[in-house]
Amino acid sequence: MRLWVRVVALTCIPLPLAAQAAPSLDRLALRLSAMTAVAGYAQAMADSLGGLLPGATQDRLGNLVLSMGSGERRVLLACPMDEPGFLVGGVRPDGYLTLRRAGPGPAPLADQQLEGQRVTVLGRKGAVPGVVGVRSTHLTRGRATVDVPFTLDEAYVDIGAVDSAGAARLGIEVLAPITRSKAPLRYGDSLLAAPVAGRRAACAALVRAALLAGPIPGKVTVAFLVDTRRGLLALGRRLGPFQEVVLVDGMTGPGHAQPADSPDPTHLGGFTVLGLSVRYGGTPVETVSLVEAARLERSLLDRMRGVE
Repeated sequence: MRLWVRVVALTCIPLPLAAQAAPSLDRLALRLSAMTAVAGYAQAMADSLGGLLPGATQDRLGNLVLSMGSGERRVLLACPMDEPGFLVGGVRPDGYLTLRRAGPGPAPLADQQLEGQRVTVLGRKGAVPGVVGVRSTHLTRGRATVDVPFTLDEAYVDIGAVDSAGAARLGIEVLAPITRSKAPLRYGDSLLAAPVAGRRAACAALVRAALLAGPIPGKVTVAFLVDTRRGLLALGRRLGPFQEVVLVDGMTGPGHAQPADSPDPTHLGGFTVLGLSVRYGGTPVETVSLVEAARLERSLLDRMRGVE
């Protein structure tokens, strides 16, 4: 009995962060790609990431921040959480919703990719599915207007409500966030397709690196940002100055590390963007290679450990 009590006491000792089981990169990237973080509404994603990173806290702006190690060397590694999306601009008497844009600037011709798509409205009573209506081919057949590109002003979201009172009963009100319905797809040997898949895979690589880093020289701050520029400035002024800042994100074209202008050279020095290459960037099928995401994870680990 005494031996059993001693074993229990030993197993109750909290494990260090590096010793905890880390989810696989593939599973984590898939999980994050299924989540929504329209600008200003990233709390659910912050909560999910915080559950993976014991010791992480949120600042007043909403950034999720984890500090690791101590010493003179000060490094900031950050990944944006937010994504382009929409807000309910109005509720029509017939129950249809109109849209306003929210979040980072969209890719060129992004509005045309919205027509006929499934969306999710995040109302007061939870998520409500809907569709963006498609123009009638019967009414436009043979007219020049059929060739005019679809724009956000023409988007009407059908949530199945017959009138504005029906929309209110579903918990839908003006400024509720709207996002494309997420259905991440694994295909090929190691490809993942989803809206903002590159950004989600980059954040997954940063989570994994933080969990696996172990002892590190100096102080490393890992952050997941709700607003890239404002988030970086707030962290620099509150926790800086940093000698090295690395921003990880998806990017169109070959992924690589490239120096960039710092938004605050006094507090955010040695600014670098570490890009994860994507195909079809800014579309509902933005695609990232999970093999390249694994390379990004190793690069982040090297930077945390001070390996040149």
